[in-house]
Amino acid sequence: MGDTPPDEFWGDTGSIPPAENVLTVKVLNRTNDKYPDDQVFWTFNDETHSIAEKDTVDMAANSAGRMTFHLGSPDGKLTDFIEFTVGDDVFNGNTTRVDGFGLKLAMRLKSHDGNDVQVGEDYSTFQQSREETIAQFKDEMPDEFDGLAAEDGSNILAPRSSPDFQDGGAHADYFKSYAESSGINASTAEIMGCSGALAEEAGKCSAVNRHVAHLSEGDWSDPAKYYQEGPANYYAKFWHDHGINNLAYGFPYDDFAGQSSFVSHNDPQWLAVAVGY
Repeated sequence: MGDTPPDEFWGDTGSIPPAENVLTVKVLNRTNDKYPDDQVFWTFNDETHSIAEKDTVDMAANSAGRMTFHLGSPDGKLTDFIEFTVGDDVFNGNTTRVDGFGLKLAMRLKSHDGNDVQVGEDYSTFQQSREETIAQFKDEMPDEFDGLAAEDGSNILAPRSSPDFQDGGAHADYFKSYAESSGINASTAEIMGCSGALAEEAGKCSAVNRHVAHLSEGDWSDPAKYYQEGPANYYAKFWHDHGINNLAYGFPYDDFAGQSSFVSHNDPQWLAVAVGY
């Protein structure tokens, strides 16, 4: 899919108050009426509110910030986050599926120069029920990835967060033969986490995850060649297939070749964050 949400999805953006600091962040309830505004919570900088109490933050410059969201209660089991660094006149941030999935999230960054960009889960995914999205995930996964979705529907683990793909796990050798045949000496756990031997190898790590490591390095930056066969990080593929403009952060070096859900722009005006179920 990869379809971009229409303007009405983001509500009345003209009413977002101007920032006195760097930019205004507005949190939107897009749970399809599953949770009322007084049960959609955000936490930032040791401050927690439901969006019924307060749905905007006048955000000042900060380093390595994180805004966390919960449904049901301030510490509810259904949770997720966005991450960012805000400079004196710049926003850098992203949605992330590097560790797993907890809630559907999308961001729209509008800047004073008119730049307007959206990232995160696509519109079709937001229109689905949670049950439909998790069922679709399971349907699109090969057998090795079946265990990533929690039985109670509370989350989907990333492979790097799952014991199945760690040393000694059921699928510890998932990438072994392919990596070796491509001249890459790294374990499945290191490949899924871009760690160890691949900690400083963004190109190689992303190439193995996307199953293009056997191709020439020039092809490592060609999205048309990604995930054409296995073994591959099909968890990451799912979030790309269902991310706005097919961008997602499915593993640590998923920003290689500009494929991540990272956005950056000077002179930001506001950031709208849609929280789904």
